[in-house]
Amino acid sequence: MPDDDATPGDTGRHLLRARDKAALASSLPPDGHPYASLVLVAADYDGSPILLISDLAEHARNITADDRVSLLFDGTDGLASALTGPRLSLQGRARRDGRSHLRQRFLARHPDAAGYADFGDFAVHRIAAERAHLVAGFGRIEWIDGADLLYPVGDCAGMAPLEAALVAEINDDHAAAVQNLAAPRSGGGGWMMTGCDLEGCDLRRGGETLRLPFNTPASDGDSLRRRLAELGLVGSTAR
Repeated sequence: MPDDDATPGDTGRHLLRARDKAALASSLPPDGHPYASLVLVAADYDGSPILLISDLAEHARNITADDRVSLLFDGTDGLASALTGPRLSLQGRARRDGRSHLRQRFLARHPDAAGYADFGDFAVHRIAAERAHLVAGFGRIEWIDGADLLYPVGDCAGMAPLEAALVAEINDDHAAAVQNLAAPRSGGGGWMMTGCDLEGCDLRRGGETLRLPFNTPASDGDSLRRRLAELGLVGSTAR
């Protein structure tokens, strides 16, 4: 999680990026009764949630009728008193989005999904955030506008090949550095990098995920590589 000087939007976005699953609430026809389900989630470069949904799922039929959804991101795992921990309820609209970088980010985050992602009934959806409700502990409760929740980025399509190349380089050539960074937070080895963005990088070990935020966010591809080099994850110059 970010430091105490972080804005509510920063805090909420860092929580969102760190979670690989969420509770999805949609409206059940015909009366709009709330319907909650568990979904796997990844994040776009700006932090917008990405889902891979089957048309056969109940929530997919709900979204076809009414694309308004809410996602609950729960950061309270392992706490003795769960209500002291952070959680974010995001409200937005679920829309199919065929851009290749969204699929790339989701499958990197959830490699097991590659076994069914090409089935004809599955489609990638991106959630257009409208607002979010952050509870970051007792007395720390904020409504956040969607624009304040997301991180400003430029060309997402241009980021995708750079990200793929950096992740491959790190996992192939700097695996020991990945383990060293993960060890203080998790113990043990076996971690792989699954993605990186301007604010940090994502690791996975089996069913566990770990978010490593940068102390200072990057602003473009060159500064992203510098941030990774500062962590010892890549060389300081391009291959």
